[in-house]
Amino acid sequence: MRKKITVIGGGNVGASAAVNLATKELGNVVLVDVVEGIPQGKGLDMAQMGPVEGYDVEITGANDYEATAGSDVVVITAGLARKPGMSRDDLLLANYEVVKSVTEQVVKHSPNAILVLVTNPLDAMCTVAHHVSKFPKNRVIGMAGVLDSARFRTFIARELNVSVENVTAVVLGGHGDTMVPITRLSNVSGIPLTELIAPDRLAAIVDRTRNGGAEIVKHLKTGSAYYAPSASAVEMVESIIKDKKKILPCAALLEGEYGINGLFVGVPVKIGANGIEQIFEIKLNDDEKAALKKSAGAVQELVDVLKPKLV
Repeated sequence: MRKKITVIGGGNVGASAAVNLATKELGNVVLVDVVEGIPQGKGLDMAQMGPVEGYDVEITGANDYEATAGSDVVVITAGLARKPGMSRDDLLLANYEVVKSVTEQVVKHSPNAILVLVTNPLDAMCTVAHHVSKFPKNRVIGMAGVLDSARFRTFIARELNVSVENVTAVVLGGHGDTMVPITRLSNVSGIPLTELIAPDRLAAIVDRTRNGGAEIVKHLKTGSAYYAPSASAVEMVESIIKDKKKILPCAALLEGEYGINGLFVGVPVKIGANGIEQIFEIKLNDDEKAALKKSAGAVQELVDVLKPKLV
């Protein structure tokens, strides 16, 4: 029996995720959006792509949550996208209402699902979904580090003119401009970056990674990134559905790890059939600890704004 995967939000990120899930045949896909006709039309279009691409899964579009009942994994992409000049923080209160409403419906129809959050500001939205769902912490996961490290890997590979597949990158912290790329532990086929890239160039790459989302928003003008974010979410879903136990950087609820308590922050985790199956605590140097503490502080500021609502 095929697994059932729901994607909430039929915009660019959600639709791209649904296509990737279908082409990988990870399960039957339900695409949900509030705009009548959008998920139905996109779902039908994706279904008709199946004979060409050679995948056999059911793809359903819906405006309500009845069709999502019994989902194994739910990917939440619904919410406002960033516009030029808008930080992820600006999205906070608007997307709080969206994620709260979506999570309530998911809990009602799929009480055993694993939630993969994509909606920004990511770390704070994980807090909302965890609070509203009352799910155990292993079943609420934020997509952040997979995307951030993919951006870091891309820029490193371009700098060195090597395959992105040979680049391993470690990015910790909140999903925003306070994220913490750990250059000390990032490498190309085991060769430390510090032996390959001059310090000033490496610093520039780190800065570009931190502002990777904003750079794309600036180019697009009327939207934000969606190909890489959706692919990143799908990699997480694949590790859950296939119980691959990949070690991926994701937003997880920390309870003392890295000296952080009660916050969703990006760290390396093992992702399997039960969601987050292990959190890996890397030994950091003083500078890295300070940067991660600063990043966690930025997440805490957002959560503090939401605290009156999280009662």
